[in-house]
Amino acid sequence: MMPVLATETISDFLSDEWGWSHIVALAGAAIAHVALIGAFFGLPAFAGIWAERKVSGRIQDRLGPTRTGGRFGWLQSLADGVKLLQKEDLWPNAADAMLFRVAPYIVVIASVAAFMFLPFSDGWVAVSLDVGLFLALAILSLEVLGIILAGYSSGSKWSLFGGMREAAQMVSYEVPLGLTAVIPVVLAGSMNLDEIGRMQEGWFWNWFIFHDPFTMIAFFVFFTVTLASNKRAPFDLAEAESELVGGFHTEYSGFRWSLFFLAEYASMYFVSALGVILFLGGWWTGIAPIDNFFRTNDTWVVNYLGNVLGFAVLLIKASKLVFLQIWIRWTLPRLRIDQVMTTCLKYLVPISCFLFLGAVTWSMLLPGRSAFGTKSSLGARAVETATVDRSPGHGLEIVATPIGTAEEGAR
Repeated sequence: MMPVLATETISDFLSDEWGWSHIVALAGAAIAHVALIGAFFGLPAFAGIWAERKVSGRIQDRLGPTRTGGRFGWLQSLADGVKLLQKEDLWPNAADAMLFRVAPYIVVIASVAAFMFLPFSDGWVAVSLDVGLFLALAILSLEVLGIILAGYSSGSKWSLFGGMREAAQMVSYEVPLGLTAVIPVVLAGSMNLDEIGRMQEGWFWNWFIFHDPFTMIAFFVFFTVTLASNKRAPFDLAEAESELVGGFHTEYSGFRWSLFFLAEYASMYFVSALGVILFLGGWWTGIAPIDNFFRTNDTWVVNYLGNVLGFAVLLIKASKLVFLQIWIRWTLPRLRIDQVMTTCLKYLVPISCFLFLGAVTWSMLLPGRSAFGTKSSLGARAVETATVDRSPGHGLEIVATPIGTAEEGAR
């Protein structure tokens, strides 16, 4: 599979096939990306709402949706969305009307913008940057601003309490989230999510989760932290039984209320896909002959099918992690605010620091060795050289040429 940025592909198609100028073609590519990511942004929520109902029903010995859209209730999410759109848009008299209306959109924008840096397959990424991981986590963390505004602008002390609890939780858990996410960055030597995914090519033991014992534990810490960052049980502190309210979104109804949950389910999928790229081999199947067949074939159709397969693999892996989040939601009891903060500051932060030091030490003492005692793809990966095509009438094109070994590359 030849890694080609989707932005370049769409812009080149528009400029070559339709004769548009390069600037207009780039603008068209940007609009196409926003439309595609916006459409995909709703898919996790559409599937997540249905899965939430079905999984919770099975855990509680119920059936869940069985009639809306057929035997398995496939259209239950659509029915919920239509119902919410029909509800009247209200806000309390004591609320700050402008901030109250803006807060849900801030949460949605923060969630959807993070998808711009997520590679869905080899080269299928809207924006490929050397600091892609940093920007994705930074933009996703802006969600807490919308939550604070939602609680503050509602004019209710209970909404304010719920917003402050969520803000304290999300800001605190950013620390272990960043520490565990940095471990694959150290192993790959890059913050580019596309490059991190390509580093795990080959058999499944080349995935970073199997690189050493520290990265394996780091994945489970990362997954636990993402539960808190997504406000999922047992860390859903917005709702409190003693207050009998829904937290920062207590005063919201209808469409604006649905935006909070749309962003929550989309963020669930984003952090799950991010965990797959960082630890679980990204879009690679883990079966080297299959991946090599699509990667080394020069046929355009085969390369495209390889990217489709990679997208399906990433989707399946991330969906399993989302299912696990839902499973935990309906299994474990909700923690108190002091227990949540103690778990973060007294346990997860020190554990994350220890895992980071352990992974770095392992890489220094046993370079290129995985936990299986075999050479990992990091030590055996070929050195790549870049040639730049500056021919007239063409944009800057960088072509990567693999070289057999590091020694040959040095020569």
